[in-house]
Amino acid sequence: MIIDYLDPSAPSDVSADLCIVGAGPAGIAIAHAFIGTSTTVCLIEGGGLCGEDRSQSLYEGSSAGDLPLDAGTSRMRVFGGSCTLWGGGCIPLADSDFEAREWVPDSGWPLRYADLAPWYERAREFCRIDPSYGFGPGAFDGPPPRRPLDLDPETLANFVFARSPIMFGDTYRDSLRSAANITVLLHANLMELEAGDGARSVTAARIGSLDGRRGHVRARHYVLAAGGIENARILLLSDSVAPAGLGNDRDLVGRYFMDHPSGRIGSVVSDEPDTLSRPYERTIGKVRAPLSAEIGLTFEAQRRHRSLNARVHPFAVEGQVPHGIRALRDVRAALRSPRRQDEATLLEARLCAALQNGPDSTMVTVQQSLAISAVRLGLHLGDVVKAVAQKVADRPTVRSDRVELVGFFEQAPQRDSRITLGDDRDALGLRRVRIDWRLNDLDRHTWHTTTVLAGERLAAACGGRFEPAPWTRGEAEPEVHGTAHHIGTTRMADDPSQGVVDAQGKVHGVANLHVAGSSVFPTGGWAFPTFTVIALSLRLAEQLRVLLATGLA
Repeated sequence: MIIDYLDPSAPSDVSADLCIVGAGPAGIAIAHAFIGTSTTVCLIEGGGLCGEDRSQSLYEGSSAGDLPLDAGTSRMRVFGGSCTLWGGGCIPLADSDFEAREWVPDSGWPLRYADLAPWYERAREFCRIDPSYGFGPGAFDGPPPRRPLDLDPETLANFVFARSPIMFGDTYRDSLRSAANITVLLHANLMELEAGDGARSVTAARIGSLDGRRGHVRARHYVLAAGGIENARILLLSDSVAPAGLGNDRDLVGRYFMDHPSGRIGSVVSDEPDTLSRPYERTIGKVRAPLSAEIGLTFEAQRRHRSLNARVHPFAVEGQVPHGIRALRDVRAALRSPRRQDEATLLEARLCAALQNGPDSTMVTVQQSLAISAVRLGLHLGDVVKAVAQKVADRPTVRSDRVELVGFFEQAPQRDSRITLGDDRDALGLRRVRIDWRLNDLDRHTWHTTTVLAGERLAAACGGRFEPAPWTRGEAEPEVHGTAHHIGTTRMADDPSQGVVDAQGKVHGVANLHVAGSSVFPTGGWAFPTFTVIALSLRLAEQLRVLLATGLA
């Protein structure tokens, strides 16, 4: 069932076998795995079914690192989590992403690809990806709709990813609502994980709503699945018994914070720019392709140049738009039903704008009236006829002016890049996060190396000329930003002195507390993290099923 904690008739306290904090993809995947079992589950979500400014404001914090990172716009507090805004990209990590690399300090997972392979299979099913799409380490099997370019095999490779067609909140809401053993609490914000003597186990999750209600969820086992920033924040806030926070005996909670820095590395000017960009377009016509290719550095190139992992995406920038095509676009815009402007829609639009990962657009669009646009369309109908012929031949309807190359980079794990608690407090009275996002020389070396290796080679593929962005040559401040892939704040390690959780996701030293999500990643590769998050979550769900069935604490 789904209960709104703001409803006065809702119980203040709930008991269950398993308490999961956070109804994003990780939390939903774990809860869904228990549907129809004898295990009772309480899934806590601080937001509602739609985005709300009041709930979203609880995510706000401060930034103090090498680059600014806005905690309030880089995630979404809602049932379905930040994947309410995701693009659906799914790809497994490669073998090399799990390995310790001697040129990357603090790299290496306590897992290997083979350990996650069966859970990637289940993640494919959970994400509703066509089962005919096979995969292996680092990629799905192709081919994508358009054949990728032939690349220098010693340096660059095409890595195929699949697209999930679902939004987790929409897809799994009804099944969780109808499950007799699942209780979803909306607008129930976790305020602290209360611990017993010695902080060796969690005794209750203290929850509260923005209207002042307070209560507890008591369970046998607890899972934090609230995201890479909030997982660390919750552990740090849980300091009534453990002054430094739960699981933080070795001062590791919140450390090793990473993202996937992204930025425009340069432009390719060519007489045939679409030769480079078209094979990597993610939309064919008006349909999002179920499989797409990305250009990435080979592991051999990473090792040879002692760099981190990275990918490069070519974005075509339109040249002059023919009068008839512009008129047709204006007519379609005028006929399009106006989009509702409620709070949830406006919030989503604001967050999407903040998370924009393509090159900035300089195009200014002035919307014309329907009548004027229709007249202009009639005067330039020949442009539309030519465009139709181009579309039938699978060619662009508007010639591209150039191609912008945008890099997406793995980040080096470093201890002092971290999440801490600031002095400001939110509407619940809880200390807000302070993000100290740091970059180092290996990060900068990777940006430069990727630019050099990819720029000239991709320009040659379309007979063009590469013009690197000045910052990639050290001639300006780095022009990179985050991509809201929050990684590493509760990293996984067998040795408690090296990580917050063990290889099973259990917090070291706390018997019944587990963590799910990208916060447990020791390193991030370049891969979109959600597919691996779900695989790890389904693996954790199976481990919890065994623990709960056997009565082990």
